[in-house]
Amino acid sequence: MKKIYVNFKRFDIPKEYGGVNSLYPIDLWAGNIIKDLDGVLEGYEDTEFTFLFPESHLLKALEEKPSHIKIGSQGVYRKDVAKGGNFGAFTTFFPPAAASAMGAKATLIGHCEERNNYKELIKKARGDEKVLHEFLNESVKGALARGLDVLFAIGESADEQANWKEVLKEQIDLGLKDVDRSKVTLAYEPVWAIGPGKTPPDKAYIEKIADFIKEETGGLDLVYGGGLKADNAKMLASIDNIDGGLIALTRFSGDIGFYPEEFLEIVNIYRGV
Repeated sequence: MKKIYVNFKRFDIPKEYGGVNSLYPIDLWAGNIIKDLDGVLEGYEDTEFTFLFPESHLLKALEEKPSHIKIGSQGVYRKDVAKGGNFGAFTTFFPPAAASAMGAKATLIGHCEERNNYKELIKKARGDEKVLHEFLNESVKGALARGLDVLFAIGESADEQANWKEVLKEQIDLGLKDVDRSKVTLAYEPVWAIGPGKTPPDKAYIEKIADFIKEETGGLDLVYGGGLKADNAKMLASIDNIDGGLIALTRFSGDIGFYPEEFLEIVNIYRGV
């Protein structure tokens, strides 16, 4: 079973505010994307599709009742609502209970942007970075307890590249400590290669990383989180230990953004269709 994830970050923000929404008005955006793709994805039974929307778009996307698409949230808070306990004193945060109650079936935890946020807070507090793993571990446990599948992102920064084995092992061991991993998929993000002007890892590097992660986890599902796109889909599909990918954008020039027809092109390239 191949797994394709799409992270619709900043697609709810108009271009004049710095976002990349150039397709639809904000109130229609999520629903129209689903309409464009639902039904077209019939015949892809060997592929699981999960679309990760900002919280504000979860309900709009879910209203379309996609038959071939799983809808998820872009993360959950590390604390959760508890019956007979904390009823939700998490102002500004998004607990797992809220994602589950809205109808989400999955969530993304540990993306490099989330890790960087925690690292900044820890650095300002002059604390131990191992706290980062504890925070993410709590988020994973909370999400799983609410019945959400988890896409757990791991990856090394430029400063960590020389010790990538130790870094990835620590992220896996501490982030997934005491966790039922049957509902967890890993996403490998080469943080050092993400961003404009950066050189992405080649096939040999990704194979080396994927083989190590598979061995460390006993074969846990693993997708490439550094960006599945048209120019690397065929290469990634040829790597046995990479089970899919995470798409953030489909068009990287002109009107940058997500385009359903180009999404299908990427998927078909990846699947060798």
